[in-house]
Amino acid sequence: MANAFTEAYRKTEWQAIFSSKLRRAIDTARPLCDALGITLQVRSDLNEIGYGQWEGLTRDEVSRRYHDDYVNWLADPARNAPSGGETARVIAERALSVVEELKTTAGGNVLIVSHKATIRIMLCRLLGIEVGQFRYRLGCPVGSLSMIEFTSNGPMLQTLADRSHLSEELRGLPGT
Repeated sequence: MANAFTEAYRKTEWQAIFSSKLRRAIDTARPLCDALGITLQVRSDLNEIGYGQWEGLTRDEVSRRYHDDYVNWLADPARNAPSGGETARVIAERALSVVEELKTTAGGNVLIVSHKATIRIMLCRLLGIEVGQFRYRLGCPVGSLSMIEFTSNGPMLQTLADRSHLSEELRGLPGT
């Protein structure tokens, strides 16, 4: 997926490329950085949801061990965190701190490589959608690209979850 993305977007003039500190995001961003000679800027604020005590457990295990917390989180992830984890509001604040930094320092196209939930939460906040609805309002398959343009009237969604750069075979993989 990373190589397909690199081939599709290597002609775009990127001012900067940012990634979460998680290996899968870095591995996605690195080929494009290498092809363009751009230094990858890693930010932990772009990481995926901190699932706390749920990390590594299946949904069934979480439901069994942390049933009430799980039900509450499913009903309203903006206000209810996974046991020991983060709410959607916390994720929005930390991830959008990077966006705010970029709005004041970057003067061109900036790529942020992050994770499905984090991206959907950022998009919700930028577009005025309640962040607790991130799972139900925006799709964001693995390997997709969404673009926001910051205009004088605020953020404008230009592209949502585009995967045209991926082969048909990659678009059909489980989890994508």
